[in-house]
Amino acid sequence: MKCNVGGIDRVLRIVVGLVLIGLAITGTAGVWAWIGAVPLATGLFRFCPAYPLLGINTGSSCS
Repeated sequence: MKCNVGGIDRVLRIVVGLVLIGLAITGTAGVWAWIGAVPLATGLFRFCPAYPLLGINTGSSCS
């Protein structure tokens, strides 16, 4: 897996993922909020499987 998620994209994914999971834990948003695990994982691993299919790469500065 080559890194394809960059700085701002990564931070936003992690924040959105944590917020959604927090809403799921508190019961505020219901069971569908557990989908927050997806952006959280893609932010932590710095790889989004949809990006190569769409020809997107925000991780130009990945090392």
